[in-house]
Amino acid sequence: MSRISTRPVSSPVLDAAIAWQLCLDCGRGSEVEREEFAKWYAASDEHARAWMQLGMVDQRFAGTTGPARSALLRSRDGIGVRLRKLGRGVAGFALALGLTVFLGDRLLPVDYWLADLRTATGEQRTIRLSDNTLIRLNTHTALDVRFDDTQRRIVLQEGEIFVETGSHSDARPFIVETPEGQMRALGTQFLVKRQADGTLLSVLQSAVAAHPQASTHELVLHEGQQMLIHRNSLGPMLALAPGTGAWMRGMLVVDNARLDDVVAELARYRQGHLGVAKDVADLRITGSFPLTNTDLALKALTPTLPVQIEARTPWWVTVVRSEKKPTTAL
Repeated sequence: MSRISTRPVSSPVLDAAIAWQLCLDCGRGSEVEREEFAKWYAASDEHARAWMQLGMVDQRFAGTTGPARSALLRSRDGIGVRLRKLGRGVAGFALALGLTVFLGDRLLPVDYWLADLRTATGEQRTIRLSDNTLIRLNTHTALDVRFDDTQRRIVLQEGEIFVETGSHSDARPFIVETPEGQMRALGTQFLVKRQADGTLLSVLQSAVAAHPQASTHELVLHEGQQMLIHRNSLGPMLALAPGTGAWMRGMLVVDNARLDDVVAELARYRQGHLGVAKDVADLRITGSFPLTNTDLALKALTPTLPVQIEARTPWWVTVVRSEKKPTTAL
């Protein structure tokens, strides 16, 4: 396998590739859909690389591990159960090993598919745990619940959650864990978000004690404070950013934010590629945008910024500079 074909691809591109494979392999793809797939495939080297890597997995498991290959073609809602069943036998071991070797964690996060609870891209979900703790999962989030006689532990594999702890009469500590650190609730409401640069903890009510995984240092955050947690250290204590937690109302609220950051956040709520041209990435914007309709959110950028929305296909959208002058509302 060439070095090019083994390079990881982004999660949105992988999502699109899997969706196309499910569509085409099940025989439901129309002529129009096959044409759209051809355009998607040709639009980017990363698309072709993702498709090639999925094909390599198919070839790897096409013979003695037919059930493993079929697991890849199941709906996303059923894939975790399917993998757990396969995991009891040789086929499951081969599937897990093959996905790790050929795809890597960034290409296909196995922990996401095997998580106790998860949401798809653009989906939000609210659950209540056995201790009456309320948890809201944001888009593309995965977590494991690890309750025992001594502690109540939530392992956040990916994404973002809101936590409102349950009964205060439960003496077991309530802990949210990520690869970067642990956060111990002190009777509270808080947000935990996995980011590329660490875990962002935001306290909405009461307090949370946080410490990095590779350090014994612990710091208590109080209501209205947030902090980025790294594996070896704690970032500076900051005031809550404007719009923190607005996703629970279906909105993205920003104040003087970079366009690149705004679009990156919107991209978490839609399938396919959503990007920004470099020459407009640093433009600043303030406003509120609906997360349940990202097409409408993108259109809301154009009245006040010199940009337009360029859509090659529904899967490939870019915010680019417009020749028109922006209009300002009176």
